[in-house]
Amino acid sequence: MDAVDAMRDLVAFLARSLVDDPEAVEVAVVEGDRAWVLELSVAEEDLGKVIGKEGRTARAIRTLLASMSARSGKRAVLDILE
Repeated sequence: MDAVDAMRDLVAFLARSLVDDPEAVEVAVVEGDRAWVLELSVAEEDLGKVIGKEGRTARAIRTLLASMSARSGKRAVLDILE
């Protein structure tokens, strides 16, 4: 398993743990030259749970991604789709 697969699995696991409808969680990876963009989509009613109060939950997930991607030499960016 390479780094991007591990990051995708981590984001999916965390999102499924937070939402009421875990079946609606999808994580797509778009690879660029300098960064991976992980696009997270959840059910509309679960969007607030993934973002969290004042964005704290989303910030925590982004922090985990940053520490995981530091080893690979590429940035990982979390994009939460509406």
